[in-house]
Amino acid sequence: MDQEHPAAIELRPATDDDIPAIVELIRVAFAEYEGRLDPPSSAQHKTVAATRAELADGGGFVLNDGGRLVGCVFYHPHGDHMYLDRLSVLTGYRGQRLSRRLIDAVEDLTRSSGISRVRLSVRLALTENRAYYERLGYAFHEHGTHAGYPEPTYVKLEKVL
Repeated sequence: MDQEHPAAIELRPATDDDIPAIVELIRVAFAEYEGRLDPPSSAQHKTVAATRAELADGGGFVLNDGGRLVGCVFYHPHGDHMYLDRLSVLTGYRGQRLSRRLIDAVEDLTRSSGISRVRLSVRLALTENRAYYERLGYAFHEHGTHAGYPEPTYVKLEKVL
């Protein structure tokens, strides 16, 4: 499935200077879900201010290919677990284990922080994304429902490290 990642792609912590590029990266990476999600993803309405707040609430990692950001992920500490959020890799860079590098970075940081669990959310409609996380050891934690919806719209998955 995944090929080995190109060594030239640098993984590093996200900085405030990266925020405009992160906003664009998330918008582009999540564009493929337009029309598949109800409610629609908030990724298309991501702003610099909201992204700055997300980064300040925990942190993030980016993948840099020669000055171009091609992947990112946020993390947020929540007491007994770390929340992994907005994993994004540009379409042309998929299949190179880049998502795995970002997930591994969050998991490594979680362990070094003395936290033993990582949680994330996946929309129910994105069965292929859920299957990917389950192959990495994430398991059902609970269902979640967006405001105004009578039925669950997403699932929370958890991995015990």
